[in-house]
Amino acid sequence: MNFAKETFLRNEFIPLMRTLQPVAHRRWGVMNPQQMVEHFSETMRMANGRLVLPIYTSDDDLKKMRMFMLSERPFRENTKNPIMGEVPEPVKLESLAAAVDELENELDIFFETFSANPDQLTVNPIFGYLSFAENVHLLHKHAMHHLKQFSIID
Repeated sequence: MNFAKETFLRNEFIPLMRTLQPVAHRRWGVMNPQQMVEHFSETMRMANGRLVLPIYTSDDDLKKMRMFMLSERPFRENTKNPIMGEVPEPVKLESLAAAVDELENELDIFFETFSANPDQLTVNPIFGYLSFAENVHLLHKHAMHHLKQFSIID
């Protein structure tokens, strides 16, 4: 378990997301800042077990996908999410600030869920069943991808 990644998610991620401006320029992709935050909240709901989707990845590809997920290799720019459409979903919340608040709540639920049941597994539709440590690794990788997308970090 990488405690630095867990610490980042607990203490640094949301403050960094709060620096995101509604009109922030993106380096790649089609989502605007609020769509990205709402997308990340949905990912967080999968990690905390509140959203359960079927596993999309075939059994033949799952091992390869998990090897990538557990590696230190970052997501490439313009990585396509096979369960998302080509056009991002419209925003659901009234503001970017409300979206970040929702993300913070889902992150809190993630840590509370695994604190109450450390051996729990949650379902990720692309990477399969994930433990707490695997979720932390993936969430950190995903966070770095989007923070770089909007130039919040280099």
